[in-house]
Amino acid sequence: METNKHYFYVVECKDGTYYAGYTTDVQERLKKHNEGKGAKYTRGRAPITLLFDQEFETKEEAMRAEYRFKRLKRPEKEQLLAMEGEERYVAAKKLSTKL
Repeated sequence: METNKHYFYVVECKDGTYYAGYTTDVQERLKKHNEGKGAKYTRGRAPITLLFDQEFETKEEAMRAEYRFKRLKRPEKEQLLAMEGEERYVAAKKLSTKL
């Protein structure tokens, strides 16, 4: 049985682009991104701002949500991120079950 928490998260880079990822520790991951030690994409685009994070029961679910989000077009990403509270979490949860 896995004991770690698994998160799908979305950040906005200083150039206005989005970066989506998977992690087991959101705050530590944000720190790494802002230190230039995170993903290659976010290096040089710091500071980054957390827009959304969603906890999942398994790594696979979180990574499926990340994959589905990355396949959305920019307007669809903006629509998801503009949703309020519970509605957004339900929509993000659905991203992990569509594959």
